[in-house]
Amino acid sequence: MNTAFRCEKRPVMGAKGMVVTNHPLASAAGAEMLAAGGNAIDAAIAAFFTLTVVEPMMVGILGGGMAHIRLADGTHTVIDGQSTAPAATGPTTYTPDPNAPPGTMETLGRKNALGPSSVGVPGNLMGWCEALARFGTFPLADVMEPAIRHASRGFRVTPYLHECVNDCAADMALDVEIARVYLPDGAPIRAGTRLVTGDYAETLRTVVKQGPDCLYHGSLGSHYAQWMGQNGGFIAKADLSGYRTITREALRGTYRGFEIVGPPPPTSGPLHIVQMLNILEGYDIGGQGFGAPATVHLLAEVLKIAFADRAAATADPAFVQVPVEKLLSKQYAAERRAQIEMERAQAWTAEVEPGDLSSHTTHLTVADGMGNVVASTQTINSLFGARVMVPGTGMIPNNYMFVFDPRPGRASSVAAGKRVTSSMSPVIVLKDGKPVFALGLPGGLRIFPSVMQALSNLIDHGMTVQEAVEAPRVWTQGHALEIETGFSPAVFDAMRARGHDVASVGNVAGGMSAIRFHDDGMLEGAACWRADGTPIGIGGGLARPGVRFRPEAQRN
Repeated sequence: MNTAFRCEKRPVMGAKGMVVTNHPLASAAGAEMLAAGGNAIDAAIAAFFTLTVVEPMMVGILGGGMAHIRLADGTHTVIDGQSTAPAATGPTTYTPDPNAPPGTMETLGRKNALGPSSVGVPGNLMGWCEALARFGTFPLADVMEPAIRHASRGFRVTPYLHECVNDCAADMALDVEIARVYLPDGAPIRAGTRLVTGDYAETLRTVVKQGPDCLYHGSLGSHYAQWMGQNGGFIAKADLSGYRTITREALRGTYRGFEIVGPPPPTSGPLHIVQMLNILEGYDIGGQGFGAPATVHLLAEVLKIAFADRAAATADPAFVQVPVEKLLSKQYAAERRAQIEMERAQAWTAEVEPGDLSSHTTHLTVADGMGNVVASTQTINSLFGARVMVPGTGMIPNNYMFVFDPRPGRASSVAAGKRVTSSMSPVIVLKDGKPVFALGLPGGLRIFPSVMQALSNLIDHGMTVQEAVEAPRVWTQGHALEIETGFSPAVFDAMRARGHDVASVGNVAGGMSAIRFHDDGMLEGAACWRADGTPIGIGGGLARPGVRFRPEAQRN
């Protein structure tokens, strides 16, 4: 198709494997595992540990996330390593800020956003080690070696990392430990600087020796819990020792003959992606064209519908009976579609209820030549999480308590042991039972709307995978309609004419990574301009059996 935007990056092809992450060194770490004979799970876990070093503002072992794994036999497994609320927290732990902007979770004193009081119980380390043990082929020491190498020897700070530090500098300056690393001489660390994180390298070496138990049952966890208790945090040793991952059955929906597969609640992403696509299925989106006013208006309206329903009823299914069947139904989509007016923006309310009373991230997409696929989104929530560092460890805690609603009586209100509700959307798309796309991205509440738009780009507009991840995006949850500057001025005018409160933004959500599976077995990887995303493909292979080098054959 002819697009009105120009792609800034180029895709990569590979026959034996593909790794797409938001940092070149992490992609290289994954590719190293594939080149050494490992599978997609080995590569994904190696890349994630490396991302904790080179993309520390987005992910860490003290975070949480979702791993969506499709094995070569066609089975899908979701490992839920999401953070949980500490036992000492509850619906009235935080006081909502009466002056907070609509749709935000701000509290007085920023207690749920900054420092130890904002930290949820971590699941990443346990989840990654479990995925490797169940589905990988390499030992933990092998997959962690690249991360330890980059932490101990150092790596070059990218302009993107510098910009992220600059954005958080005022908060980070309040903590001596994190400021020492990322604000040397009181200023944000400059791009090109060689950054060595020796304390974190030692922490990773401890993990290699002791496994995840060092955090959940051992000395590292004791140190962490003690520090939390001394600094106003809620996490106790019992929270760590009591933490468990959950293996969940993948959620499935359809769109124009394609099957969309992804994690179920407490992740809201795939559920509401399917809900929105079900509504769009009744329109000729492809005929209208990408970036057409009618298309953008429909995107805005289905986003508002999904967010209204999400706020009302999507949360940890252990605490809230999420109406999954209704949200996935084509009939419910038809009812909502009938309420849309093409020439007028509307305010939407929820039409679902829970059965009873629950942005900054990273994502990778990996496939190997054997048919295994990993789409996984992991995070410490906000940029640099709680914006503090545990002394002597190099670990940056999450600020996942900011995701809970600080007001009691809501689907996502705080409750002890409750898993956070996220927008993570690591999806794998099938056609006739075979993978055709795998993708995801970071970006908080903007994640699942961005994945939905990428899927529409691929299915409705026939975009290449590179075009789909880089295409301009829109976002709203019922307030301002954010439109990326890549859209034409006519779109902005048309949306205002329909009554949308339009806001021009540089980017919606973060860097998307995607893989397209071609019929001939080739893998096409793509990453977008919104992060340091880098696809690395593996081609070639081992020698033909029976071939050997014979020196005498080379004599003249």
